[in-house]
Amino acid sequence: MTEVRPFRIEVPDEVLTDLRDRLARTRWPDRECVDDWTQGIPLDYVRELAAYWADEYDWRQREAALNRFDQFVTEIDGLDIHFIHQRSSNPDALPLIITHGWPGSIVEFTKVIEPLTADFHVVCPSLPGYGFSGKPCSTGWGIEKIAQAWDTLMARLGYQRYGAQGGDWGAAVTTQIGRNGGKCIGIHTNMPMAFPAGGLDNPTQEEKDALAAGEYYAKWDSGYSKQQSTRPQTLGYGLADSPVGQLAWIIEKFWGWTDCDGHPENALTRDEMLDNVMIYWVTNSATSSARLYWESFRSFGAAGKVEVPTGIARFPKEIMRPPRSWCENGYNVTHWTDMPSGGHFGAFEQPELFVKDVTAFFATLR
Repeated sequence: MTEVRPFRIEVPDEVLTDLRDRLARTRWPDRECVDDWTQGIPLDYVRELAAYWADEYDWRQREAALNRFDQFVTEIDGLDIHFIHQRSSNPDALPLIITHGWPGSIVEFTKVIEPLTADFHVVCPSLPGYGFSGKPCSTGWGIEKIAQAWDTLMARLGYQRYGAQGGDWGAAVTTQIGRNGGKCIGIHTNMPMAFPAGGLDNPTQEEKDALAAGEYYAKWDSGYSKQQSTRPQTLGYGLADSPVGQLAWIIEKFWGWTDCDGHPENALTRDEMLDNVMIYWVTNSATSSARLYWESFRSFGAAGKVEVPTGIARFPKEIMRPPRSWCENGYNVTHWTDMPSGGHFGAFEQPELFVKDVTAFFATLR
């Protein structure tokens, strides 16, 4: 089927009633044994945020804000794909597909979609198993298949040439789109899949910093990925049943991966973070989203150079920040920006910087 169907987010009242009931009946763990976040998200902060979620957060208001975007669903390879499609009034606009990652969602891009329409027809899909897209019921929906699906989506919308942008899993998908070439004229990413080409006998300080960041991630920050890439189903039982569990699983990353100086609300508001948590909760997609790790985590840095022009925006608090020389091993880098602030969620944290850089890069390809 090639039909493109209009879509609106309309969460049933009973889902919201159930959420408040579950929040009220939370069985809390004991307190951490440290006075910081090194054992995970602190109990007092989770209690405070959960109380705000139950008593003050207004989903209906936030839902209405999301529904200001033009949303659609279409079936690709037997799976419904949800996407925002915001067209530009600019006759010279370039089609641009922007892809989120985990633990993100389309919410990551809500601050940049409208500004981007000055120069782009913006297509913003929910990854398979995420948000309002369908949940794969068989294996195979990894990065390569998603990249092919996005190319199908752009063709279905009538776009014969387009650009692509992404971070996190969106960076992996965007990188694969760039490798495939075809109708994609260039890619932009804020999380390049880049590693040293060989041994580093005399690493520069920048290379030492990148290696140290990788070692820290592997030792202290990758537990979530190990669980999601090996036993996503086992993890899912707890996250599907407990909204506080789902909240904690995601909000910890807004602490660890944003430019927040130790407190996530320095980077994002409570409502913004809870908007993203709600996308996972109301769609019960904790398990299905985690399966992307099971499908593709081992091929996250797959070989094969991207030959189309590539723009890279490197935010200072990104999880890992490979040097340009590493990136040039895997990409045809024609545009490079070291951002002054921001972290893993570039579009969410620093929308103006993000829009400016994406626009500047693709202006060179028109």
